[in-house]
Amino acid sequence: MLLYIAVIAGAVALDQLVKYLVVHGMALGESIPVIEGIFHITRYHNTGAAFSSFEGQRLLLIAMPVVLIAVGLGYMITHRDQSRMLLVPIAMIIGGGIGNLIDRIAAGYVVDMFDFRVFPIFNVADSFVTVGCILLCIYILFFSERDKKGN
Repeated sequence: MLLYIAVIAGAVALDQLVKYLVVHGMALGESIPVIEGIFHITRYHNTGAAFSSFEGQRLLLIAMPVVLIAVGLGYMITHRDQSRMLLVPIAMIIGGGIGNLIDRIAAGYVVDMFDFRVFPIFNVADSFVTVGCILLCIYILFFSERDKKGN
């Protein structure tokens, strides 16, 4: 269980550190090109969910992650003997969810900064959630049946 706690804590810590650096080092809307026209660090405040959906629905955007985080933690605790290939992605999703939840509760918005110019601006927490979801899908599609058989 220590591994999963470390993944969750690491995701939250990295997310909050990067957000702190952006908030204290950049003005809102400021954009610093890393690769001109392709990748910029842009300070953006998102009051919605993914792709700015549910904008202005702060209560929903706090309640929903709290429930999902609780369900994920409950699953991890009751199924701690499951494959790491299943539980690490769940821990990544929980860590990312907590990172963004901290912002929503404290400020009413999520700080985003990674700007690829052809995709909505996102942050470290979003990256953990996305990669965790992709890994979880890969596990379900290719490994879950094998784990059930004990291989």
